[in-house]
Amino acid sequence: MKTISQTELDSIIEFHSKYLRNEIDGVRADLSEVDLSGVELSGVNLSRATLSGTDLSDAIFWGANLSGTDLSRANLSEAILWGVDLSRANLSGANLSGTDFEGANLSGANLTGVDLRGTDLSETDF
Repeated sequence: MKTISQTELDSIIEFHSKYLRNEIDGVRADLSEVDLSGVELSGVNLSRATLSGTDLSDAIFWGANLSGTDLSRANLSEAILWGVDLSRANLSGANLSGTDFEGANLSGANLTGVDLRGTDLSETDF
């Protein structure tokens, strides 16, 4: 698993924002197999990004937009995803144990083979 600096992460998010706005220098975020454990990305828009196999354990994503994001095989254990939009996200094979999805939107999300032990799904929209 590779690690990246906060500066690299900020740059990837900036170029992804441009991608979402269809700007010419925009690049879709690919954070596959990256160690982002403990990161705080509240309010970030990573819709349609690729985070397959990424370690997001203990991450904080309050109010983030992860709709349509590929989170297959990601480790989201003990993450806080309050009010996060995960509609149509691919969470197949993800570790969601102990994750707090309070108020999250999981409508249309692929939850095939996920580990939900100890997960808080209160007020979650399916």
